[in-house]
Amino acid sequence: MYFLPAYQHGGILFLSYLLFSLYLSIISLYPILMHPYLRLFDFKQKVDYKIEILAGLTVALALIPEAVAFSMIAGLPPLVGLYAAFVLGLVTAIFGGRPGMISGATGAIAVVIVALAKTKGIEYVFATVVLAGIIQIIVGVLRLGKLIRLVPHPVMFGFVNGLAVIIFMSQLNQFKMKVGDEMVWLTGQPLFMMIGLVALTIGIMVFLPRITKAVPASLVAIIVVFILVASFGLETKTVGDIASIKGGFPPFHIPGVSFTWETFNTIFPYAAIMAGVGLIESLLTLNLIDEITGTRGRGNKECVAQGGANILSGFFYGMGGCAMIGQSLINISAGARARLSGIVAAVMLLVFIMFGAPLIEKVPMAALTGVMIMVAVGTFEWISIRMIGKMPKHDIFVGVLVAAVTILLHNLALAVLIGVIISALVFAWESAKRIRARKYVDEQGVKHYEIYGPLFFGSITAFNEKFDMLNDPDEVVVDFKESRVADMSGIEALNKLTERYHQAGKKLHLEHLSPDCRRLLHNAGALIEVNIMEDPTYNVVTDQVK
Repeated sequence: MYFLPAYQHGGILFLSYLLFSLYLSIISLYPILMHPYLRLFDFKQKVDYKIEILAGLTVALALIPEAVAFSMIAGLPPLVGLYAAFVLGLVTAIFGGRPGMISGATGAIAVVIVALAKTKGIEYVFATVVLAGIIQIIVGVLRLGKLIRLVPHPVMFGFVNGLAVIIFMSQLNQFKMKVGDEMVWLTGQPLFMMIGLVALTIGIMVFLPRITKAVPASLVAIIVVFILVASFGLETKTVGDIASIKGGFPPFHIPGVSFTWETFNTIFPYAAIMAGVGLIESLLTLNLIDEITGTRGRGNKECVAQGGANILSGFFYGMGGCAMIGQSLINISAGARARLSGIVAAVMLLVFIMFGAPLIEKVPMAALTGVMIMVAVGTFEWISIRMIGKMPKHDIFVGVLVAAVTILLHNLALAVLIGVIISALVFAWESAKRIRARKYVDEQGVKHYEIYGPLFFGSITAFNEKFDMLNDPDEVVVDFKESRVADMSGIEALNKLTERYHQAGKKLHLEHLSPDCRRLLHNAGALIEVNIMEDPTYNVVTDQVK
């Protein structure tokens, strides 16, 4: 009902029309597309077309089992995940903020929408994907993508390491078979066959780059294993054993839900979580690719591209998605650095769905499993293990915690959020301990407190402990030349301090408050009354000749 064969809706004709329309659009909109703010195409970038095309073909093959598996996790038909991979991959490859990064259906998104799919059905999923895309576009337009800079490096280590473990563990399912309603481990010849083919794939990927890098080692490994299995008629699990990928061009369809406030209340929580999870995973992947390639992507542009791709995905029978770290690393490790590889991957995926399903379904899962295992090995930050004992203990704790949450809950957004919160609390605690005071009494009998370090909610207790109000003289000066008042808690601390000195009949001066601290105190004047605030006035003596 939902997925018609290619010949029933003119797949070839429609695809040709789409590509021709895209060509005319690029020609007519060339001045806009080349605007410095958009910079959709960078013709100055040197592109190795052979590497880009071969890398895209490799990614397309690796996308198939992942998209099918994630759609099944979400309780949706396999083609829903494949269509999402095509739409997201094509749109983000052309308009995204990180050339070389691959997007598609992901496990993080599948986990978010699985409950909605089971309770409300597939139409509500499509509506949720569209709404999530709108939210992501708003985030990009408001330039909130830069908030990813708040993610500390230990959190990045934990995120990447946890994801590497998830990728590796997910491949273990290929060493199982379904018996009734249960999955049991392979035994005997099927197990040895699977292990041998996976080992062959890994061996080719390890040793071929030492001989030549003219073609991606992952693609060569897949082809060699495919030929070996086909030539000798070896019995092993193939892509077709998971699900059929045969289908047509994704048809346009408006989600069949009632446009009411009740529907909005139902899908909005899922859409908000999906948008947040998708952007976090995409921007973290963008940062990771930036580090590998030594270049810089554009986070806000990626947010807009992800949003637009999800909107189209919802209208073309896709489950939505975000950046895929595994496929992105396959692409980058194959040498791809431009947008062409992502475009080739998306187009070839659609070609496989429409015309090449009988052949692709014969690709051994052992080859794809070996590729993904090598991706997991390459993803893991091995340097983080060597840094244990050299990094602060709280950084090690944060990295391990984020990795553990990622592995146990498969919730990347929650893991990153927990890591950021703990890192922020640790930073606040460490900063609170740094506040100190230098005390002395001058010739006039005035006691001076020179404060060092920020005054904020975490350092208030230590700040108050510096003062000896009972034994202080009648006049006290608190010098903030090397400090600053950072928040409302700091203002309240100053208010209480001046009140205590005032009640004791002593005069308190606050000196060298920075302009922003003065502004903060002035803005809080209606809420908090700082009894005494004086700064010395420095006059420059000049000789004037009349």
